Amino acid sequence: MERCILHSDMNCFYASVEMLHHPEFAGKPLAVGGDPEARHGIILTANYPAKNRGVKTGMALWQARQACPDLIIVSPRMDLYLRFSKLAREIYQSYTDLIEPFGIDEAWLDVTDSVTNLYSPLQIAEDISRRVRYELGLTVSIGISWNKIFAKFGSDYKKPDAITPVTRENYRDIVWTAPVEDLLYVGRATSRKLHALGFHTIGDVATTDPSILQQLLGKMGLVLSAFALGEDRTPVSADGDVSPIKSIGNSTTTPRDLLDNEDVLLVILLLSESVAARLRENHFVGKVIGISVRDNGLFCFTRQRRIQVPTNISDEIAGYAMKLFLDNYTWHQPIRSVGVRVSDLSPDQYWYQPDLFTDVSLREKQLKADIAVETLRSRFGHDAVLRGRMYFDRLLSGLDAKADDHMIHPHSYFEKGNRVFQDDT
Repeated sequence: MERCILHSDMNCFYASVEMLHHPEFAGKPLAVGGDPEARHGIILTANYPAKNRGVKTGMALWQARQACPDLIIVSPRMDLYLRFSKLAREIYQSYTDLIEPFGIDEAWLDVTDSVTNLYSPLQIAEDISRRVRYELGLTVSIGISWNKIFAKFGSDYKKPDAITPVTRENYRDIVWTAPVEDLLYVGRATSRKLHALGFHTIGDVATTDPSILQQLLGKMGLVLSAFALGEDRTPVSADGDVSPIKSIGNSTTTPRDLLDNEDVLLVILLLSESVAARLRENHFVGKVIGISVRDNGLFCFTRQRRIQVPTNISDEIAGYAMKLFLDNYTWHQPIRSVGVRVSDLSPDQYWYQPDLFTDVSLREKQLKADIAVETLRSRFGHDAVLRGRMYFDRLLSGLDAKADDHMIHPHSYFEKGNRVFQDDT
C-alpha cells in the first residue's frame, strides 16, 4: 500500500490564538510581534485582515504600521501558543502515532495504517479539520500526498481552512505549474539563483536532468530534483519524546554598552532566569546551551556546548553561558547585545542519568528556589525578588528579560538526516 502523508498547518497560528482571547478584535487587523510600546521588533504573524492590507511576517513594526495604520499589535505569548500546539497534537494522536513536528504550528502525520476502504485519507483530513475547529477554535490547512514534500505543498496551496490532495494524477497540474520558490527549501538566495539560470517553475526543476542541477547547485540540486519529482522517501518520525520546537532562547539589546565581565554576567543571569522560566512553564529541559554576542562594532558570534544532564535551572544555564562567553571573547569592543538559548529539548518528566559529579540534592534546591522566585514574581511583579548583584546596576538589572524578545526555533527538515534517495525498506 502506498504511503499516505498529511501535513497540517494551523492558519495564522499566533494571531488566531490571540483572536480567541481577544474577541473584541474580531474583524480587525491584528499582528503578533515585538514590543508595541517600545516600538521595536518584527511581525511574527498577522491575521488575514492585516495580511490583506500588506502586513507581512518579518516586517519591522514601523513598516507594518505604515502599511496598516490601524493595525493592532500584541506581544507574543509563547506559553499560550505551545499549549495550543500540544492540544492539536493530542487530536493528531487519535489517528496515528507517527507525528513529526515542523515548528510549533505544523506537523506531518503518516496515516497509512488508518486508511481503509471505508475511511479515506480525505475523510481523515476532514475529521482533523473539523475537530481542530470545534475543539480548539482554530483552523488548519491540510495537504495530502504520498510524500512529505507534496503534502507540505498541499497545505500551503490553499489557505485558510482548506484541504488539498496532491495525487499521482494531479501533481503535474498543481505542483509543477507553481513558482519554484513554493518548493520546500527554495529560499530567497536559491530562488534568485534558479531564476537567473532560467528555472521559474517547479516543473522546470523536475524536467531537468538531475546531474545538471548537481553541477549548478551541488548536492542540493539533487535534493531539489527529488523533491520536485515527488521522490522524497523520508519517513515521518515518531517523535513522541521530542518537543515541537528546537530551542527556547532570549536576547536583548542592553540599555547601555557592557564594559566588563561583571556587566555581561548580570545580563546573562537575567536572560537565563527568563529562559529557565519559559522552559519550566512548558515542561521542557534542554541539553545544549548557546549564547550570541554582538559588540558595538557589529561583530557577532554564536557558540554552544552540549551538557551531560538536561536542565531548566537558571544558575546552571547562566554558568554554562558565562563560561562560553569567557572562553570566546577578548574585549576588543564594548558589547551591545547578548542572547542565551537552550536547545535539544525534551519533556521534563523523562528519566535521565546523572553523572558522577552531579549533586542531585543541590540541583533540587536550585530548582525549588527558581520556582519560588517565579511564584513571587508572578504575584508581586518582577522586582519583588532580585539577586543581590542586581542592586549594583539598576539600569541593567531593570530589564524584565522575561517580557523581552523570545526566540522560538523550529526543527529543520534535514535535522535527523533524510532518505531522499532511498526506498522505504
